[in-house]
Amino acid sequence: MVRADARENRARILAAAREAFAEDGDASMNQVAQRAGVGPGTLYRNYPSREALILDIYQDEVGRLIGAVPELLAAHAPREALRRWTSDLVGAMRTKHAFGAALSPDAHKSITAQTYGPVIAAITELLDAGKGDGSIRADAEPGDFLQLTGALWRAAPERSQPMLALILDGLGVHPSGEVSG
Repeated sequence: MVRADARENRARILAAAREAFAEDGDASMNQVAQRAGVGPGTLYRNYPSREALILDIYQDEVGRLIGAVPELLAAHAPREALRRWTSDLVGAMRTKHAFGAALSPDAHKSITAQTYGPVIAAITELLDAGKGDGSIRADAEPGDFLQLTGALWRAAPERSQPMLALILDGLGVHPSGEVSG
């Protein structure tokens, strides 16, 4: 069982690292430790390498995204929930790729393998809700949706929302029940 102070240190380190890396992608581990208010020993005990810290930040972000699906569906119609969730996913993809230079090819492969299934499950839940209320076409596939939205993180930030709107329009069903397009 992890002690409460150890959990708090880890949470502070993750929050500090997110901030530090957002300000400067080359922030050092010592800068992260200082910002978190912990000593280097505490930082390295929790994260033996910069790569381990970055992977945990990304894993934490994916966990937050996946955990947000039920709340989004409770607060919004399925297509709007999908739009909001996908916007957050694109942000997480941008973050992951911004850290690209700090991650080895094996680490990229590992994090993708660890997160693919849960992300597909979240997309499935969102699409199924839309299929259930008739706002999303019945033949929409989670893997196809993920592949299409994968291009959004590469787009200029001001283009990602218009491009997402096109993707979501393609998921729509006409009032007659026919698929759009």
